[in-house]
Amino acid sequence: MSELFSPFQLKSVTFRNRIAIPPMCQYSATDGVVNDWHLAHYTGLARGGAGLVTVEATAVSPEGRITPACTGLWNDAQAQALAPIAAAIKASGAVAGIQIGHAGRKASANRPWEGDDHIPEGDARGWQTLSPSAIPFGANLPKIPQAMGLADIARVRDDFVAAARRAWEAGFEWLELHFAHGYLGQSFFSVHANQRDDPYGGNLENRSRFLLETLVAVRAVWPEHLPLTARFGVLEYDGRDTETLAESIELARAFKRHGLDLLSVSVGFSTPDAVIPWGPAFLAPLAEQIRRAADIPVAAAWGIDNPEIAQNTIASGQLDLVLVGRAHLANPHWPYLAALKLKVKRAAWILPSPYAHWLERYRPA
Repeated sequence: MSELFSPFQLKSVTFRNRIAIPPMCQYSATDGVVNDWHLAHYTGLARGGAGLVTVEATAVSPEGRITPACTGLWNDAQAQALAPIAAAIKASGAVAGIQIGHAGRKASANRPWEGDDHIPEGDARGWQTLSPSAIPFGANLPKIPQAMGLADIARVRDDFVAAARRAWEAGFEWLELHFAHGYLGQSFFSVHANQRDDPYGGNLENRSRFLLETLVAVRAVWPEHLPLTARFGVLEYDGRDTETLAESIELARAFKRHGLDLLSVSVGFSTPDAVIPWGPAFLAPLAEQIRRAADIPVAAAWGIDNPEIAQNTIASGQLDLVLVGRAHLANPHWPYLAALKLKVKRAAWILPSPYAHWLERYRPA
């Protein structure tokens, strides 16, 4: 049997296979509320056979959106609109997940296909961004953020808690905290964004404080029998990788001690000057290091769209889940193609019965 298509259980949740679809922003919401586009999109992905479908980065507060068109969970109307999506994912046989986060200094941006840059000052669509320190990301995102006061930090932490409650009430069974990709959680950890001289800046313990406090607060309200996960950038590829990886391993250990069930290993994206060694499954060896050093299940994305590579990352013990994103946008039935490639018996039945019947019966010899 292919390890990629073996079941995976974490707490009370069981995946039909090790294929997970990571959060991928659609930039198509109105005032944070999802619509028919999202329902059709996520239902189609879930019908394709993946074990987990995670809804895109969903802001915990209005200023936490990446763009004005991002999804939100800061009010009950948004949660009610998400409930049919969670139900549709589960009805299609996948686990329904959602990622919640705050975009920090990368917020108030235009959609990628409309500029992928900060909304200009004076444009009513934009807003004041927040970050640990008043340091801009740079490059296409030059807006100077407001340095967060202690009250801001407490409020955003509470926003995560409220969003987690709403996610559970909407029917999601898998929660991911977005602590990666240069957004607010990553910014507190990053020396590129955090130059505070209070308990939230400076040494590793202080730069980890917001992330751990947020994790603990969310863990207190997220049901214990359901997995609580996080996505975190363990390296920046900025020339100080040895130090950053050592700190990331320590933080991963702290994540586990404080109740995290799985870590999605990614890149920090905290500086435009990073030199990232893009390549097939390039994060898998790093994820394995985290997995072994912190004794925590891991997942990773980026360049794992080849079925043989995906299979190898599971079979070799590098990953517990493979995150296949772009390939699912190109073909929502990617798990079926992977099953054919890996010679899984009765591969068509990865898909719903109305598809599997025809694919199996009339398959060319």
